Amino acid sequence: MPRRKHLSDLREAAPVILPSLLACDFGNLEREVERLQEAGVEALHLDVMDGRFVPNLTYGMPIVAGLRRLTEMPLDVHLMIEEPQRYLAQFVDAGADLLTVHVEAVDDPCEVIDQIHQLGIGAGIALNPATPVATIEPVLDSCDLVLVMSVKAGFGGQTFQPVALEKLQFLRDRVPPTTLLEVDGGVNRETIGACARAGAHLMVAGSAIFGQPSYSSAVTHLIQAARQGGAT
Repeated sequence: MPRRKHLSDLREAAPVILPSLLACDFGNLEREVERLQEAGVEALHLDVMDGRFVPNLTYGMPIVAGLRRLTEMPLDVHLMIEEPQRYLAQFVDAGADLLTVHVEAVDDPCEVIDQIHQLGIGAGIALNPATPVATIEPVLDSCDLVLVMSVKAGFGGQTFQPVALEKLQFLRDRVPPTTLLEVDGGVNRETIGACARAGAHLMVAGSAIFGQPSYSSAVTHLIQAARQGGAT
């Protein structure tokens, strides 16, 4: 399947719950992927941190490549790194289906989005809670996804910041109809309905899935809460 085909599939399947692999058990990665597939998950979210753009250090291309060998699910790779344009081709080669860069980390977001598209995959732009939406407006018509952070990028387990809902509400009327809106940070059964109501298509969840005894039950409850919130 062409990698950018995944984008239209995710748009049609919305609301989609994307497990954040940052919270998974890396000692049993294959089993974790199997449990997520059994739970009906549509795609996986990978947080790449460099210890420079954010004060945390996670994983890089080898984990993306390892996951690519384990599953055909789309890999949504969120680059929380400085100078992401230096590593785009390596992540694509590793198996990323979608690469999202932070507007705060690049001088010319339009150029970086174009570079990702030239590599044949989907391109996204992300912004932190304190970053005004105006900073990404020049690139809104060319990116495939906008990731609205509801916590400051860098660590899991933070409290959801409602400013994300205001940004989603603005963006849903501003982006092209094919553009996916994603939210990441503090997404759980209590907050996901408001995210869907504000316009989010993709919801990244960490402890709301991996902290639960049953992934299938956790994902089902999240989807139900998102649909109920989006319908109100």
